[in-house]
Amino acid sequence: MSNTQTYRAIVREVSKASIVPRASRSRTLLSTLRSIVEQRPEAADTHAFDSDLQNAVTFLRSQRMHKVLLDRYNPLVDLTGEERIEATARRVGLNMPIVPPSE
Repeated sequence: MSNTQTYRAIVREVSKASIVPRASRSRTLLSTLRSIVEQRPEAADTHAFDSDLQNAVTFLRSQRMHKVLLDRYNPLVDLTGEERIEATARRVGLNMPIVPPSE
């Protein structure tokens, strides 16, 4: 895979993993990445550089898939303690009692 294809793969993975709308994303990450890819090292280190770029793509893709799987198979992971208790009670058919707010 060429550096251009690898760079595009990294940009795609970053955009897929982003939770911020495209218009309000920081351009710093992509501009820094582009400058790194454009400043390709000497011929002796080319293989290591290409390997590092591929590893970055693999890492970003794996991180995104991990989040997808975590959300799918453990939907309570991002809830607070109280919300988790309520969701667990609802799962077994119970409702938590309504507690009046303490003053």
